Amino acid sequence: MRRIPVIVLAAFAAVGCALSPTAAPAQPVVDAPAGAVRGEAANGVNVFRGLPYALPPTGWRRWRPPVEAPRWRETRDATRFGPACHQPTSRGVSIYAAAEAPTMSEDCLSLNIWTPEGVRDAPVFVWIHGGALTTGAGSEAMYDGARMAASQGLVVVSINYRPGVLGYLAHPELSAESRQDISGNYGLLDQIAALRWIESNIAAFGGDPDNVTIAGESAGALSVMYLLASPEAHGLFDRAIAQSAYMISTPELRSRRYGDPPAEGIGVWLQGQLDRQNLADLRAMDAQELTTASLQTGYSPWGTIDGKVLPEQLVEIFDRGEQSAVPLLVGFNEGEIRSLRILAPPAPADAAAYEDAIRSRYGVLADAFLTLYPSSDIPGSILAAPRDALYGWTAERLVRRQTALGQPAFLYFFDHGYPAADEADLHAFHAAEIPYVFGTADRAPPRWPAVPDTPVERDLSAAMMAYWGSFARDGVPAAPGQPDWPAYGQARAYMAFEEGPVARARLMPGMFEIRETEVCRRRAAGNTPWNWAVGVVAAPLPPATSSCP
Repeated sequence: MRRIPVIVLAAFAAVGCALSPTAAPAQPVVDAPAGAVRGEAANGVNVFRGLPYALPPTGWRRWRPPVEAPRWRETRDATRFGPACHQPTSRGVSIYAAAEAPTMSEDCLSLNIWTPEGVRDAPVFVWIHGGALTTGAGSEAMYDGARMAASQGLVVVSINYRPGVLGYLAHPELSAESRQDISGNYGLLDQIAALRWIESNIAAFGGDPDNVTIAGESAGALSVMYLLASPEAHGLFDRAIAQSAYMISTPELRSRRYGDPPAEGIGVWLQGQLDRQNLADLRAMDAQELTTASLQTGYSPWGTIDGKVLPEQLVEIFDRGEQSAVPLLVGFNEGEIRSLRILAPPAPADAAAYEDAIRSRYGVLADAFLTLYPSSDIPGSILAAPRDALYGWTAERLVRRQTALGQPAFLYFFDHGYPAADEADLHAFHAAEIPYVFGTADRAPPRWPAVPDTPVERDLSAAMMAYWGSFARDGVPAAPGQPDWPAYGQARAYMAFEEGPVARARLMPGMFEIRETEVCRRRAAGNTPWNWAVGVVAAPLPPATSSCP
């Protein structure tokens, strides 16, 4: 794929001057309601990095909702990214690992803006990074918004938010401090604070605060669903994109439900695992030590169903039509589990053992399950079943529910391979679509299968960027010279991204129905989760009820 230049010192501030070795770089200044900022300009795009959207939640303020920052008085240097929020410093040999750990701080609530020079009232595209609510930052090179801003005329924003224990811990003492008697969801509240900052300030950067699209992949897409479901976020965005989202059961603040312990109970458990006596002891811990130690205990960060920020399980909110009524673009990848093998169950010894395991778990649904995930291809079935249960079912459920609200909803299936990925058995792996959307194949992490610089790859990236950009502009994905992308509707239409875009209908017949029936039964029983424990490791299917066949 054609190399995309990094934002560099590349132009005179004066229009029309030729570049010389001693030329001063263009340094655009914007006087926003939050304060004046000085950024950098290159190739027709102005970039402003590291803008604080809320006060840092440090020290005794740890585990509190973000607070609006006062206007700064001096012109702020916005030429460098802000620090990442605290997260693990090592990710081993993962293809997602950066070359080196980022600079980290609890003072990390910042965002970055890429805006075409001279633009006014441009659509705003807000990117929420993934990373299992544990890692990531808006400054990651693959999320560079310069190409998208330049080619699509968008104002692109990437944000940081608190991940891990610092962003999602619930605890009885924290709830007691809250006027609403709730805790957890601090990372989600950060995202809402960033959207409020954008609403107040983005016009100064050429963006239209009444035309905002939120977008994210993996945990970023989970965050998009949280934002769609949260009353606190209603009205702060106008469209949503969820790439590889997963609508799993979620811990509730004080209730044990769907097999999950109460979120406050998890906080007390973690306190004991860390050999701390109370909340004050947890706050006294070094932020990085706390982050690392909590993950070593097995703590996993999730949103909390607290009745306020997240009023109910996502499935309930979407079933009742209480989510934000906005156009939606969602999809998933053919090889999601190929790079997430930890989510794949161990393969049985042979076909007979596989079929026995499925029949003992799925009962009357076993025949339908084995049709979709046959014993004749155990390796393929082991990868496909959790992919569909997590990402496929979620994507189709989202477009169905949004269509029922009368909103246009668009489904995609990314099934594109290229030599380095396919040779590594990573065809269309989790997050493989991101560099095509941003045009940043040259900026992927060092162990990422290298995307070749060929016409096929460049054309696919241009098409996907155009579809995403068009959706952000007016809610309808379109790309010059490419197939029309029909809304999901009654035809169950979707766009397949293979060598190029291909419009099709009825993705994986039967996939959605079997998972929907399974989840319906688990919801009715109330004592088992629905997550990645699928196929040969699934809990036995609860009995049918009057509402769940």
